[in-house]
Amino acid sequence: MNENDFYIYAIAALLPLSAFMLVFQVNPYHALVIRGILGAIAALVYAVLGAADVALTEALVGTMLAITLYAVAVRSSLVMRLGVLKEEWSAAQSEQFAQLLDELRTILRKRHMRLEVFPYPDMQSLEQALVDKEVHTTCVQRSHPHAQPYHTVTRVQRLYEIMQTELASPETSLTYVNPLDAKEKHS
Repeated sequence: MNENDFYIYAIAALLPLSAFMLVFQVNPYHALVIRGILGAIAALVYAVLGAADVALTEALVGTMLAITLYAVAVRSSLVMRLGVLKEEWSAAQSEQFAQLLDELRTILRKRHMRLEVFPYPDMQSLEQALVDKEVHTTCVQRSHPHAQPYHTVTRVQRLYEIMQTELASPETSLTYVNPLDAKEKHS
């Protein structure tokens, strides 16, 4: 290298900078973009240094394939699946239930998550879905007049903690169920 190759040093300096940004990124979607930038910079450094085969491999596998796989993983893992009873879901588009869902979506959005609602035909299949880990949380309407209108049960302790601290809705009561205990109960 000669003294006119200072651009190589500038490009190489971007590698630790982008890696640092990647490690401390909170939003997983922004982390995907930064990971793509990191891979592109690495491929550029390899190409400038004369390792065209390594640069091509980094660009194709290290960047394109990795980003695609990460995107699929992030998209599928940042979901809270909420199980509800089918008749309540079709009839319960009440204002209270809609407010509860909106509040859950707001809470989850802060954590870059989304809410998916799955209706089940009866209470037994809804409880079994929670035990079988088809859903993370269930929400059913209570018929008792002195109780809160909705009862929410979750098998994910972190979701329970989040909802317990941030769910301001007085319409629902929360319960955490250890999945192992629930599985033994239904066995």
